Amino acid sequence: MRVFDRALVRARRDRRAHEFARHDFLFREVAERLADRLDDVKRKFPLALDLGARAGLMAPALKGRGGIETLVQAELSPRLALAALKHGRVVVADEETLPFADASFDLVLSCMGLHWVNDLPGALAQIRRCLKPDGLFLAALFGLGTLAELREVFLAAEAEVTGGAGPRISPFADLRDGAALLQRAGFALPVADTDPIVVSYDNALALMRDLRGMGESNAATARPRRPLSRDTLFRATELYHRRFAQKDGRVRARFQINYLTGWAPHEDQPKALKPGSAQHRLAQALGTEEHSAGDKAGRK
Repeated sequence: MRVFDRALVRARRDRRAHEFARHDFLFREVAERLADRLDDVKRKFPLALDLGARAGLMAPALKGRGGIETLVQAELSPRLALAALKHGRVVVADEETLPFADASFDLVLSCMGLHWVNDLPGALAQIRRCLKPDGLFLAALFGLGTLAELREVFLAAEAEVTGGAGPRISPFADLRDGAALLQRAGFALPVADTDPIVVSYDNALALMRDLRGMGESNAATARPRRPLSRDTLFRATELYHRRFAQKDGRVRARFQINYLTGWAPHEDQPKALKPGSAQHRLAQALGTEEHSAGDKAGRK
C-alpha cells in the first residue's frame, strides 16, 4: 500500500537541500530532545545509526552522549547526505529498505523521518533486525495533530472557493498505535509518548514557506494534483488569521512530536512474571480477606 510518494519525498529534499539550514530549527530542537533521552540510560552504545540524518543534525546533539564512538548517518536525499558528510560517515539509504547487516548497531536513532514511510511496521522490523541484542531504538516523528490548523483552513477555504476539497496535508500516525507497532516489530519494553511543539509565525504564508524549506510539503499519493488557486490560498490565510491569531497578531502552528522507544530483546532484560507465579498475595498487602471468584463476602 503506497500512502506516500517516496520518489517525491527524495526529490523535494534534494530540491531544498541548499536552503534547509535556514528552516531546520524544528529538526534541531527535536534532535536535542531525542539526544536528551540518552542521558537517562546508564550504558554505552559504541556504534550508532542516525536514520534519516538530513544534513547531519543529530551528530552535534549527540556529542559526548551515550558513549558513542562511531556514528553512521543514513539519508534518503543524496544532496542532504553530502551536507551531512562534515559530521562523519554517510550512507544514502531508504528507510524502507535498510542496507545494513543483522545485529550491526548498538543504537539506532531516527529524528523526524519515519512519518514518510509507507510500511511503518516493516521499517520498524528492519530496524529491530539491525540492532544487536539489548540494542536501543529511539525515534521522533510527526504525529496526529500536527498542522491541524493548516489542515482545517485548507479544507474550509477550498470547499468555500471551489465547492470541493482534497487532502492538502499528509496523514500522520496516532500515538496510540506506537507501542503496539514496536511490539509487533519484535521490540522489548516498548514505550510511546508525545510532546507538542507550538511555533508562532507572522502569518500562514510564512509557515508554508518553512514547510517547503524543510522539504515537508505534502507527498501523499492521494494529494490533489491541481495546485491551489490564488483565491483559495488567500482565503486560507485569512481563515488562519481569523481562527488562530494570538494577541500579538502572529499565528500559531502545532507540531505533535511522537517519541518511540524500544529495545532489541535480550535474555537479561526484565520480563513479566507468568500468571500464578507471584510470591505474595494482593490481599496480604492490602490487609484484607481474600475471596475466590464467585464467593460472596461472609460466606463460610
